Amino acid sequence: MNKPLVFSWITAIIATVGSLYFSEVMHFVPCTLCWYQRILMYPLTILLGMAVYRNDTSIYRYILPLSIIGMITSAYHYSVQKVPFMKGMSFCTQGVPCTGEYINWLGFITIPFLALVAFVMITICLFVVKRGADTE
Repeated sequence: MNKPLVFSWITAIIATVGSLYFSEVMHFVPCTLCWYQRILMYPLTILLGMAVYRNDTSIYRYILPLSIIGMITSAYHYSVQKVPFMKGMSFCTQGVPCTGEYINWLGFITIPFLALVAFVMITICLFVVKRGADTE
């Protein structure tokens, strides 16, 4: 069993369940950037689950691009929320504003921050998986 692969799968599961909890239980309506982050995270749960089941370490080739793009999207979204001059650079013009903060734990933990942490953890784990796969 490849521990970094399993850890990345568990991270994706927690991120997906958390996202669904915020929208379906807490009734937080996702903004446009939140939807992009969901589009990038949700498939990771299935793909990483299949990779864990098959012990397929070559999956990093397909997951890393999604994870890195998700990381960039989350970082941008978080900066739109927290950096004053970035608030005007948001392209969320209709619907829920991307600058909205449904949660703000400890003054810095917002939903995009949680997504960023998840994408960073998955990316790091997949680089570890890649390193192990390259040495085999």
